[in-house]
Amino acid sequence: ATYRPLLKQVLEEIFHPDKRECPDIEHMSGGLTELLKTGFSMFMKVNRPHPSDHPLLFIFLVGGVTPSELRLIREVVSTLKSSTQVIVMSTRLLRASDVPRLLFSTDRLRPDIR
Repeated sequence: ATYRPLLKQVLEEIFHPDKRECPDIEHMSGGLTELLKTGFSMFMKVNRPHPSDHPLLFIFLVGGVTPSELRLIREVVSTLKSSTQVIVMSTRLLRASDVPRLLFSTDRLRPDIR
């Protein structure tokens, strides 16, 4: 077995050519009309929009992102679907030395990274 990062797995689900259903991503509809359609979808087969149907994708990574993860995102998107613009946001940009400190922090709600 080989290791595949979770971020890569999610991106591959989003940009898969067959547009399979993404179990890790949920579409949240907005407005009353969309809410009614969502209610009817429990009784009928309603196609939900797929994340790769849109020209812009926002990814927000809570806890931080490393430069290698940013490179991974760029590589996966350029390999699978180069026409989609991806905007990556995060709570912080992590260095490689920050990851062990975060993992072994005694105060998990307020880790001390400087």
